[in-house]
Amino acid sequence: MWGITRTRYADCNGSEASEETGIVLNIGGVKQVLCGDVLNRFPETRLAELWNTSKGCLEDLSSHCDDYDSGKGEFYFDRDPVAFKCIIELYYYGEIHIKRGICPICFVKEMEFWKIDLYFLDDCCKGDLQEAEDELAEIAEKVQTILVDREGDPSARGWQCFQMCLWKLMEKPESSLSARVIAIVSFLFILISSVVMCVGTIPDLQVEDAEGNHMEHPILEAIETACIGWFTVEYVLRLISSPNKVKFVLSFMNIIDFMAIMPFYVVLTLTSLGTAMMELANVQQAVQALRIMRIARIFKLARHSSGLQTLTSALKSSFSELGMLLMYMGVGVFLFSALAYTLEQSHPETMFTSIPQSFWWAVITMTTVGYGDIYPKTTLGRCNAAVSFLCGVIAIALPIHPIINNFVIFYNKQQVLETAAKHEIELMALRSSEAGAEESGPQIQRRSVGVAAGVWDNAMRSSESNQPSSQHTALVPKNIRDHRR
Repeated sequence: MWGITRTRYADCNGSEASEETGIVLNIGGVKQVLCGDVLNRFPETRLAELWNTSKGCLEDLSSHCDDYDSGKGEFYFDRDPVAFKCIIELYYYGEIHIKRGICPICFVKEMEFWKIDLYFLDDCCKGDLQEAEDELAEIAEKVQTILVDREGDPSARGWQCFQMCLWKLMEKPESSLSARVIAIVSFLFILISSVVMCVGTIPDLQVEDAEGNHMEHPILEAIETACIGWFTVEYVLRLISSPNKVKFVLSFMNIIDFMAIMPFYVVLTLTSLGTAMMELANVQQAVQALRIMRIARIFKLARHSSGLQTLTSALKSSFSELGMLLMYMGVGVFLFSALAYTLEQSHPETMFTSIPQSFWWAVITMTTVGYGDIYPKTTLGRCNAAVSFLCGVIAIALPIHPIINNFVIFYNKQQVLETAAKHEIELMALRSSEAGAEESGPQIQRRSVGVAAGVWDNAMRSSESNQPSSQHTALVPKNIRDHRR
C-alpha cells in the first residue's frame, strides 16, 4: 500500500486540479469529484459503470445512482459519506481499510452496493470482519436457544416432549418458576453438604464407636445421606432427559457431579461387604481417599453461577499465558535451587541437602511466600535468594495483565451477547404481536419456530465459513444486522 504513489485529483475545494474530466458525486450531502481514468482502474465497480454510462445516454443513469441533477451535473447517492471515504481508497491505493468507528458488517454492505469485492479489503480489516461475523453467529445461536426453550419443538410427541420438558426443568432455570426453584434447592443442598463435610471433622462433634475410633455424628451422616440422595436423583434425571447421552457423560461439569456422589456408594459397598474387608489397611486408605473426593462437590456451584463459568472460560482462553507463567517458574525454580544447593555446601549447618529438596525453597521464595522453614546461611546464598524472589515477582507479574485482560474482554463480550440476544427476542415478540391480528395462534407458533430455524441455519453457515466473502452478511438475519447498525 505504501509503495503506491498517490495521485491527487480535483476535489470539491478545487485543490490540485486535474485537467482530466471527471464526475461530481454527492454522497449524503458531501461532494466529491473523481476522474474518469481513475475510476476505470476497476471497471467492474459501480462508479466505473456510472462513468462509462454518463458518457452515453443519460436515461440509463437511474440504475446506477439514486438521483441525477442535470443542472449541476451531480450524481446523488443516499449512502454514508464516512464509509465512502474508505471506498475511494481502492481507486487510489488498490486496497481498502475500514476506519475506526465504522461497523464492519455495515461497511460490507457499502462495499456490496459499490460492487467492490472483499478481496480488496486489507487483511487486518478482514480479521475484524470475521470477529464481527462470529459475534453475530453467537447472537443467532443464543436467540435459537432462547426460542427453543420458549416454544419447544412442535414436532415432539410423547416421550420426546416429556424428555424436553424434563431437560428444561433440570438444566434451564430461566425457563420457568419451577425450574428456578429446583436450581435454588440444588444450590442449597450443595452448600449444606459442603458445610456438613467441614463440620464433621471437628473432634468435639464426633462420636466414638465400639472400638474407640472417632467417626462422624449420626445426625451429620443422615444429612449427608439426604444430600447424596438429592444429587443422585438430580444426576439420573438429567442423564435421562439429556438429548446426547455421550456428550453429557463426558462433560467436565457432569464428571464433577459423578465424582461428588460416587465415593458415597463405593464406601457403602465396601461397608456392606463386612467388617473383615474394612479392616484391611489398603481398603481403609481407599475409603479415606474416596471421602476426600467429596470436596469435588464444591465445583458443582459452577453450574449455578455464571460468574464461575465466565472465569473458567477466561482461563481456557488464557492457556498460552498460563503456560508461559509455568515455564518461567519452572526455569527459575530449577536454576535458583541448583545455585542455592551449590552455594550452601560450604556451610556446616546447611539446610540444602540436595537439589530436589531445594525445589521447595525455590518455589516458596519465587512466589514470595517465604515460610522460613528452609533458608540460606551464607552471604552468597542470601544474594541468590534476593535475586530469586525479584525474578519471581517479575515472572508472575508479566503474564498477569494479559490474563486479566482476557477475562475482562470475555466478560464484556458475554454481557453484550446476552443483551443483544434478549433485544432480538423482544423484536421478534413485537413483530409476532403485530402479526397477531392477521394470523391465528398455530400460525404464529409455526412462524416463531421457522424464524428460530432460519436463525440457526444462518448462524451455522456463517460460523463454518473460513474465508470472508461478500455473501457472509446475507447469511446473517436482517433483523440482527439492523440491530448492529
